[in-house]
Amino acid sequence: MADDETSNSPSPSRRSLLTVGGAGLARGAAAAGGAVALARSDDGADMQPAGDAGGAVPFHGAHQAGIATAVQDRLHFAAFDVKTADREEFVQLLKDWTKAAARMTEGRTVGEGAYGGLVEAPPDDTGEALGLQPSRLTLTIGFGPSLFEKHGKALGIADRRPEALVDLPKFPGENLEKTRSGGDLCVQACADDPQVAVHAIRNLARIGMGKVAIRWSQLGFGKTSSTTPDAQTPRNLMGFKDGTRNIAGTDKDRLAKHVWVDSPGDGDGDSDGWMKGGSYLVARRIRMNVETWDRTSLQEQEDVFGRDKGVGAPVGKAKERDEPFLKAMKPDAHVRLAHPDSNHGATLLRRGYSFTDGTDGLGRLDAGLFFLAYQKDMRKGFIPVQRSLATDALNEYIQHVGSAVFAVPPGVRDGSDWWGRGLFEQKQKQKGA
Repeated sequence: MADDETSNSPSPSRRSLLTVGGAGLARGAAAAGGAVALARSDDGADMQPAGDAGGAVPFHGAHQAGIATAVQDRLHFAAFDVKTADREEFVQLLKDWTKAAARMTEGRTVGEGAYGGLVEAPPDDTGEALGLQPSRLTLTIGFGPSLFEKHGKALGIADRRPEALVDLPKFPGENLEKTRSGGDLCVQACADDPQVAVHAIRNLARIGMGKVAIRWSQLGFGKTSSTTPDAQTPRNLMGFKDGTRNIAGTDKDRLAKHVWVDSPGDGDGDSDGWMKGGSYLVARRIRMNVETWDRTSLQEQEDVFGRDKGVGAPVGKAKERDEPFLKAMKPDAHVRLAHPDSNHGATLLRRGYSFTDGTDGLGRLDAGLFFLAYQKDMRKGFIPVQRSLATDALNEYIQHVGSAVFAVPPGVRDGSDWWGRGLFEQKQKQKGA
């Protein structure tokens, strides 16, 4: 667990599709209106909400929303396996998903909506978000290593896997479950209303039926990191403030340095350049042994983290945001080991969430942190930081049980663009060809 210091043409109508036996997406009437938009910076990064929490985050931009966007309260994350070997069918799915995602982030229904259509056919929208505001919904897509390895030849992308999209090495102490790891692609849905987030994933899964299938998913609540520096720092399930020194969504310099992929040849190993403006995501499901932690003395808890539990100040300091003096902390303190100064400057943008998934059958809560971190290159970000945490005192109380990595492409520029277009479009002819 890295610490807070690391931080085309219109679709045919539904009725015409039904005429030939289809049931695809279609254009439809708008639903809940009056959305309050977020301000948008020049480079496409989302800024502070311009209105209440029911507002809409712009879907189009240079970067995908849901990365530098002000962190919402709820999460529904889903990893999918690809079931089709038809390139055109898969590309059409990405286009359909993009169209549906753009509508849902505006608070509109998918296609012709949840009612009012032909009673002989299923509705285009599942309907559970009717009457709800957009709730700052963001939808972020990523492509996993297995998409290129298992399906690359059929989809025509076998030679387009970026060098930076590496498989993570095995780390000490982890006990990864296959049923909670990996995935050919992912969608991260964040919103201030859990029903809005669940609705989004449910509808994308419905649209993709037969072409993709959910491999695993995770619900999250209580954001454990913030990209808004003037907001109160959230706390994790261990009661400590988390994300104190996280990258701010308004800090263009740090985002450019640590999060956004640069032009080809600048260390990202992406010869095609389709990842320019994108980022790399590490998702880790981290189980917390909360029953053991709750019986640990306050002094030991603070020693483990290297921070005061009350105000969140680093050891020997008075305020939360005071610069930490790492040598004042114990050698195995979490903050000390995860700090950029201990990792050659490695810095992550974190968007983690807490989770509780019932009990484990032995009277213990299945609870912890669903860790999400974006970075320019995992080889220079998450991997060295996690290796530093091999001696972390916190390891006594946590265990990594799920893991996945994804290449998150740049944003959808406008209404004619679609998720992953740069990956699937024909390669540009080489100079002189």
